[in-house]
Amino acid sequence: MINKAVSAKLYYHKNGDGLHHKLYDGLVFGKVKQILGGRVRMMITGSAPIAPEVLDFLKIAFCCEIVEGYGMTETCAGSFTTFPGDPMTGHVGGPL
Repeated sequence: MINKAVSAKLYYHKNGDGLHHKLYDGLVFGKVKQILGGRVRMMITGSAPIAPEVLDFLKIAFCCEIVEGYGMTETCAGSFTTFPGDPMTGHVGGPL
């Protein structure tokens, strides 16, 4: 059932239908989300890129957006970020 849930949510996410699935969130991913308290709406990561398949899995497992940022110390850190709701992974996104 977990493999079916992961496949279904990845399919919906890649097609731009969001990170939520009524059936699988209730049966599988709701429990994973509760590990973080159940109220997380967004996560932000920086410093080093995350492999696209790992990032996609984390998004569907925790049912929230994960925004990747890139920047240098000289530019006050976050210069580029992915946009919330962007189903593509493997890129940093546009300039702030």
